[in-house]
Amino acid sequence: MQSNINLKTENRTTSLLKFLIFSFIGIFMFFVSITINKSTTIPLDHIVTYIRNNLPALASFYALIVLFLGALMPFYRKTWNKDKLTLTFSILKVIGFIVGLLIYIKVGPKWLFEADMGPFLYNKLVIPVGIIVPIGSVFLAFLVGYGLLEFVGVIMRPIMRPIWKTPGRSAVDAVASFVGSYSIALLITNKVFKEGKYTIKEAAIIATGFSTVSTTFMIIVAKTLGLMEHWNKFFWITLVVTFIVTAITARLYPLKNKDDSYINGKGDPEPDYKNNLLKNAFDEAIKAASNAPGIFENIYINLRDGFRMTLNILPTIMSIGLIGLVLAKYTPVFDILGYIFYPFTLLLRIPEPMLAAKACSVEIAEMFLPALLAANAPLITKFIIGVVSISAILFFSASIPCILSTEIPITIPEILVIWFERTVLTLIIVSPIAFIIF
Repeated sequence: MQSNINLKTENRTTSLLKFLIFSFIGIFMFFVSITINKSTTIPLDHIVTYIRNNLPALASFYALIVLFLGALMPFYRKTWNKDKLTLTFSILKVIGFIVGLLIYIKVGPKWLFEADMGPFLYNKLVIPVGIIVPIGSVFLAFLVGYGLLEFVGVIMRPIMRPIWKTPGRSAVDAVASFVGSYSIALLITNKVFKEGKYTIKEAAIIATGFSTVSTTFMIIVAKTLGLMEHWNKFFWITLVVTFIVTAITARLYPLKNKDDSYINGKGDPEPDYKNNLLKNAFDEAIKAASNAPGIFENIYINLRDGFRMTLNILPTIMSIGLIGLVLAKYTPVFDILGYIFYPFTLLLRIPEPMLAAKACSVEIAEMFLPALLAANAPLITKFIIGVVSISAILFFSASIPCILSTEIPITIPEILVIWFERTVLTLIIVSPIAFIIF
């Protein structure tokens, strides 16, 4: 009996150490700024910068290969014509590879090679994203694989229901999207929804309110806008503002009118946790750490998933990003759409209000486009647009197709209404914050 007790104590101690040590490594890689060669940023960004600076030719060729594989994948898997939306994005991925190839071999029309067009997209966006997502996914194994999510989830449970009208379980979804990705978070949401643990209304709130881009993608936005020296402010303010906006949109049309029943008519609501939160949080974290795979297996799984995500997103960014830049530079489309947001940016006294309004309008196509448009704007405007592009959550190059591919009953018109609400609310909330800190 004494031997069994000692074994249990030893296992618990080992699991606790795994939770503490591995989670610390993950937190350090993503959230602790360090200075190397007079550059102050997070360790993950230092790694990506080192690769790009010391292996530029290899990084450029690697990005081209990823574009090719990403364009090929829907046809290899025979999913390219599953529905009209999938067909559209399959074609866009092929276009993305062709554009990337032209830029790589330096052949094509003159306008494509203007500094703020193809080369900017390929060198400043496609290559960094292609590197940072897989490398970031390796360190996500430390951040999400050994109990930190479960620990945070238990602590957050008592406030999820009254504030966001979602179960405590959704805290894991919310954090997973920020430290993992919207695609992983949406997979979690869809699985839990089909198991009857979320109602239709809860699943819709979670999918459109928490499944934003990951920390690794936020780094790309911050780098494009020149905000890496303000990284911690940018990250935490974006996180808080995003969740505040979600709390408000959960109480607005169309989310407030969604059916609050379970998909199969019978649900599995979670028990109400009220006491011993810290103890329960550690217990859940230790349990997760004890059931987690080995660190090398976990790294492999995360790297595989991260690379798959890169294949899916990179060619779409290239094609839709270029289309968006062409429309923004050579047509009045987004200038016209920008007038929808111009009254808000003007009343909020955002520097260069028309540029800010235009940046808000292009985010529906691709969440990186606002950062590209505002890259040379005043610091306050860049900060506001950076937060808006992430907090708005919904964009046609990736997150909207992911949501539509789930079992959650939500339509494109409803998504567009939620996007407009989120954009306006984020502008209203973050603008005074930006003026205070800058």
